[in-house]
Amino acid sequence: MKFNADVSSSRRKSRKAHFSAPSSIRRKIMSSALSKDLREKYHARSLPVRKDDEVRIVRGKYKGREGKVTQVYRKKWVIHVERVQRDKSNGATSPIGIHPSNVVITTIKLDKDRRAILERKDTKKSQQASGDVEMVE
Repeated sequence: MKFNADVSSSRRKSRKAHFSAPSSIRRKIMSSALSKDLREKYHARSLPVRKDDEVRIVRGKYKGREGKVTQVYRKKWVIHVERVQRDKSNGATSPIGIHPSNVVITTIKLDKDRRAILERKDTKKSQQASGDVEMVE
């Protein structure tokens, strides 16, 4: 059932919006889940993946591999992970793209902007804040 008249539920329009999204929106779409210990620590479920994060691949051929993110390739909707690469016939190696939904972030590269995002997403704090205020009829 559709709740908002301004949002289309058309598959065609949704796909067009997704695949022609600008880089700023692709950043948010290219989010990865946090590992269980990070989830408990920061009270957030996922975070947009970033260059120096450490990730563990949890789906696909490279499942179980861990490494640092070397590149977030927004144009191709993939991330490149350290030591996940294939050897080409000429002897060179090329990185293999992994979709961010198939990885779990194990170590976050923190800076002030990333800390601010985690502070904002902290579900425990928001629950405590809303728990203190009572509605009076």
